[in-house]
Amino acid sequence: MKVFIGGAWPYANGSLHIGHIAALLPGDVLARYFRLKGFDVCYVSGSDCHGTTIRVRAYKEGITPQEISERYHNEFKDCFEKLGFSYDLYNKTSDPYHVDFVQKFFLKLLDSGYIYKKAVEQLFCERCNQFLPDRFIVGKCPACGSDAKGDQCDSCGTLLEPAALLDKRCGICGATPVFKPSEHFFLALSKMEEFIREYVHNSRGWRPNAIGMSQNILTKDLRTGR
Repeated sequence: MKVFIGGAWPYANGSLHIGHIAALLPGDVLARYFRLKGFDVCYVSGSDCHGTTIRVRAYKEGITPQEISERYHNEFKDCFEKLGFSYDLYNKTSDPYHVDFVQKFFLKLLDSGYIYKKAVEQLFCERCNQFLPDRFIVGKCPACGSDAKGDQCDSCGTLLEPAALLDKRCGICGATPVFKPSEHFFLALSKMEEFIREYVHNSRGWRPNAIGMSQNILTKDLRTGR
């Protein structure tokens, strides 16, 4: 019997800490257990070398995102080897094979209609000449008035949308951003609604709060979230 175990992929934007190891260790325990039982195990993971967190770290250090991700990917690999993790493969999202597979998979979803394009309003910094990720937008939290970023207020814990921030500024240059239309891709959840409902209904071993949250989402319109 074949057993596949996919470990979480840590963001390559900073050193690992005990929380990372605690979250990843159960996968290694499972892999060792199934190997001892005689199963054919494939245990894989890797470094997530894409995302806003890496861009933020690169901006702070004045180097490229590629340099940041490569530095921490190599550090992660060395750390896991010293700790004795038994990965069959530890790779990275910037690996050519991974990039090629993701592109082909994405295009297959797009052609099938499970992904669609839609223009949305997004904050744009005219001085930096770029659209701003949530964490590159700073301002005042509308809930408590503290300094906050476009995704969350660290002072009161409120989850935010960039548009809700007061006194919005570009986190790079400090200029006031403007709204511009930007084309994005969305997952057509409405096409999978029947499958999702059946999957949740037949779930086994889920915690009650996970089932409750999933059922609550399914009471809303999967196209709008309301």
